[in-house]
Amino acid sequence: MSPAEIRALLDRHGLVARKDLGQNFLADERVAAKLADLAQVGPGDAVLEIGCGLGVLTRALAARAERMVTLEIDAGIVRLLRAEASLPANVELVHADALRCDLAALVASLGPRVRVVANLPYSISAPALRRLLDLRARLAGWSVMLQREVAARLLAAPGSREYGSLGVLHRLAVRVERCLELPPAAFFPEPRVRSRFLRMTPLAVPALGPGELEAVEALLRRAFGQRRKTLRGALREAAGPEVLARALAAAGVDPRLRAEALAPERLLALARALREAT
Repeated sequence: MSPAEIRALLDRHGLVARKDLGQNFLADERVAAKLADLAQVGPGDAVLEIGCGLGVLTRALAARAERMVTLEIDAGIVRLLRAEASLPANVELVHADALRCDLAALVASLGPRVRVVANLPYSISAPALRRLLDLRARLAGWSVMLQREVAARLLAAPGSREYGSLGVLHRLAVRVERCLELPPAAFFPEPRVRSRFLRMTPLAVPALGPGELEAVEALLRRAFGQRRKTLRGALREAAGPEVLARALAAAGVDPRLRAEALAPERLLALARALREAT
């Protein structure tokens, strides 16, 4: 769809792109087809899409998937899509907020092999990504469009400025792959930032045991919440000096280090040592 076609479509229904919802609609059908291929959607797959927008990517996914559910938070866009009847027959359009609806139930309703594809505005990217981590055992994988700065956090290496709790959690749970960078011209209206499309695949041999994600997350939030503090300083109030000293020694971690210096596996070892020491 050209910018003029998108503008005319929105005008016909009395709508404009909403900044409060981070609406920058994917406009290029060729890019949409490439994204659907990068998401590895194929015959036998069901897809849960977060953020239908004007349906450009939805149609590309539906052409490859057996069936799909697409979520759209904007009631005006939902009315437009239904009035235009522009979505394929194998697509169920649901008016819902991806941060509030029961994603687990939706995934279960789609069958045994489900992929998620999402276009996530900056304002909801972190909580939405965290919700997908909780579903990792039920998904074949998920692919997300993110602002480049958020993508950098998921791909960051230890010691870098972008390295933090969200990236560590992903490294422990999934394989994160950089697939494509999209210029602003691929969207309407054009955003002031560049976007990256990333693919996540659950690890074949999970690093995390049952229930460990939440425990590790709690440690990471404390450790990275005060980045200038050493681990001994950042975690002292949560564990107490004696328990913390035992855990750091058991994990083989120098208490003078900061969290950003440790690889995900070392942070996991520290979380386990803290659990055993208390």
